Amino acid sequence: MEGEGSNHSATDETSIEKHNLWTLAIQNVVLRVGWIFKTESVIMPFVVDTISGAGWVRGLLPVLSRLGQSVPPLLYADRLRSHPLKKLPLFVTSIAMAIPFLWLSWVWYNLDDRRVWWMTPFFLVLYFVFFSATGINQLAFGVLQGKLVRPNRRGLLLGIGGVVGSLFAVLAAYYWLRPWLAMANNDGFTWVFLFNGVAFLAAGIVALFCIEHRDESDGLRPMKLVAPFQTAWTIFRHDKPFRRAAYVALLFISSLLVFPHYQSLGMDKIGTSSEDLIYWVIAQNLSVGFYSPVLGRVADQLGNRLAIRIGLFAVAFTPILAIAFANGYIPNPAEWYWLTFVLLGLTPVLMRTILNYTLELVGEEQHPHYLSTMKIIFAVPFVFAPFVGYLIDKISYEIPFTGVSLLVLLSAVLTFRMVEPRNEIPSTE
Repeated sequence: MEGEGSNHSATDETSIEKHNLWTLAIQNVVLRVGWIFKTESVIMPFVVDTISGAGWVRGLLPVLSRLGQSVPPLLYADRLRSHPLKKLPLFVTSIAMAIPFLWLSWVWYNLDDRRVWWMTPFFLVLYFVFFSATGINQLAFGVLQGKLVRPNRRGLLLGIGGVVGSLFAVLAAYYWLRPWLAMANNDGFTWVFLFNGVAFLAAGIVALFCIEHRDESDGLRPMKLVAPFQTAWTIFRHDKPFRRAAYVALLFISSLLVFPHYQSLGMDKIGTSSEDLIYWVIAQNLSVGFYSPVLGRVADQLGNRLAIRIGLFAVAFTPILAIAFANGYIPNPAEWYWLTFVLLGLTPVLMRTILNYTLELVGEEQHPHYLSTMKIIFAVPFVFAPFVGYLIDKISYEIPFTGVSLLVLLSAVLTFRMVEPRNEIPSTE
């Protein structure tokens, strides 16, 4: 009888994990459908060019993005660790992600002149608020995933979310984003922003369907304001496996410094037009759908370290390919420039893979602190983002694009110094 009870218990746990895996996958799919309407390499830089046009303002986008996705999660990590149900912060932050875009949609609808002086600072503030909510949302997703899904199933979750999410996102972009971008006076952004907000709201509601047991209170009080930064520094300084992964992440994430400038490179140097934006968005998102199951399978079967290494060598080639198109080294550059965005699809997949790697370095109770510390590492290079925008405006695209390519190549080489947690670190999960 005891054996039968154990078997039933194991079956129930497997069934619950399967339910949670698919629930998180659906949540990820809905989020990705909304995300394609605010692609950071295409759509958001085009919005900035519409209301401002300055390269240094475009350069602020990755700064605000990384700052929002790093500092707020670090400050919230301790509270999240103590929260009995991790799906609730995931739900609340999804609503917080929706509000800036719903507000922006209303303002855009009521403005005839989108270059009014206050529009740029207003947009940048909302952009930062959105990514602050997004940072905590991603932290909550990672912690909830670490709680509900085993390490060798997280690549499957990544793959399902990537493939299905990309398919639905591309269909939505083709049937709605394409005609909205073609509307006169850029009026279509009213509907683009509205779609963003509704999709993020829906993703939050889906998260509530996870089956999650309540965690017992650890009895610890939340840290004071400075303490999370001290904890992050302690993790970086004393955990050698994490530190080696952090160096890789630090160099890799520099690739995002030029992310907002790929669309302007195409328009300024190659002669593409706003009509090409939709095809770049589709190419990038379809590639996410291809890379997610491929790298996810590698991660589940052979470990996240190898998946990271493979992806980094490919990402290092992306800026060089863009420069080759811009300088005419490849025939018919305007016709083939979309291939650059195929490689750009690797970047978000690699970011998720690095966070999955981080989850395996420690036990569940330490996941919030380690994930938030890795997100701080992700933010460090972005102090140089406005300078990159200035270089592009005043000198050339070649210097920052080539420099980023070399940094990512170095990060790929440094993966050979990383440990594989499944082989070298005893599991505490």
